[in-house]
Amino acid sequence: MTAELVQAGFGVLRFNFRGVGSSSGEWSAGIGEQDDVAAAVAFAAQAYPDLPRGIVGWSFGAATSLRFQARDQSALPWVGIAPPVASDLTPRLPAPSELAPARRAFIVGDRDQFVGVEELSDYAASLGADIHVLKGSDHFFYFRYPKVAEHVIATLNSATTD
Repeated sequence: MTAELVQAGFGVLRFNFRGVGSSSGEWSAGIGEQDDVAAAVAFAAQAYPDLPRGIVGWSFGAATSLRFQARDQSALPWVGIAPPVASDLTPRLPAPSELAPARRAFIVGDRDQFVGVEELSDYAASLGADIHVLKGSDHFFYFRYPKVAEHVIATLNSATTD
């Protein structure tokens, strides 16, 4: 998906949360990881000052980045790919009243092993966010990355023209 976003004119910053890969620190159940998102957003703003910005997260990253948006009242456009609505391993998704207004969309597979499509659809509706359900896809969207990227790019592009 990174290549598709770059080709569409977006600057892309991919990072590991604390304690993942070669990053330092320890996992903190999505609390400290919100600081990681804040640092990434600040870095991207400096690295790509003339490009449109948004946040895209997958699973834990989607839940954590949406919690960041609530904490910091971020109005950046946001796309969440398969964020669990309720999980012991991810932060709780924020209530609509906790979020600043922003363009938001969700992407989920109709065969997702970890995310209930109906539950996520209800949550998206409560935010006034779009939801894209990809038929035949599970949590990992094997062989569907171009379609996922298409929805991400469309959401981010629509936010820059609003």
